Amino acid sequence: MNKIYTLLSFFIASVIMLAVASEAPLPPYIKIVILAVALLLDAIGFASRYYMYMVGPILKFKKHVVLSMENAYWISSTADAVLRKSGDDFVATVYVSIPVYRSSTEMTDDEKLEFSRQVSRLAGISRDPVRFTTQVHVMNKDSYIQTLRDTISASENEQADLMLKNATPAAQERVKGKIAMFRNMLDSISTSTSFEMVSYASVSAVGSKEYEAVGAAQQRARELMAGVGSTFGVSPSLITGENLLKFIEPEALIPFSTMTEQISKGIEQQVI
Repeated sequence: MNKIYTLLSFFIASVIMLAVASEAPLPPYIKIVILAVALLLDAIGFASRYYMYMVGPILKFKKHVVLSMENAYWISSTADAVLRKSGDDFVATVYVSIPVYRSSTEMTDDEKLEFSRQVSRLAGISRDPVRFTTQVHVMNKDSYIQTLRDTISASENEQADLMLKNATPAAQERVKGKIAMFRNMLDSISTSTSFEMVSYASVSAVGSKEYEAVGAAQQRARELMAGVGSTFGVSPSLITGENLLKFIEPEALIPFSTMTEQISKGIEQQVI
């Protein structure tokens, strides 16, 4: 009802301003301003029909808007399901990884036809709604980049020790080659973006208790895994732990830290 009242209020205010602009003996430029304000009120009124969560705070002059005090989601205690509240019920979603080892570019025409038939049979695997998706993620390479930097630092210390000990030229050349190799790896990894493709299916279940929703979703996932395994001849697995964040958090989908590392590397190269 608040949306309707807001829409009627803006509409009535717009009508009043139109009446003032048409009947009151005002200069033309003032009437133009009043007409513009009336049109703006109409636009805000109609926008409030669908964007009340944005229009309301503007009208109340609020700087901060809290859409909900509840967590949007959380990972179950079994670490294999994502939970959220829907009224008084719990909704659990389980993600099943589907290994895909070949692409259509590597298939013959007959293999492509057979693969399309296999995909069409997925619709009949489960009686419950199932979401089949393939996502491309930006890989978070921060830990690997740090490992390479630590290795380079340790190799440089080793090189310094060999020079102090007057080691043989062969030993020093070996360390120099190792440092050059790791530096080339670091430059290659830091300047390019690596992607990871994940094919998966997700099923959801509702329960009055958290464990009921998780148990029902897990049962549906097991049935789905059996059907996918027999159809494609692969071994599906449940996605667990922090890997679940790849499907629900933007930071896991496109790691901000990795992107920042690549941007900083590009800026340093331009400056140098």
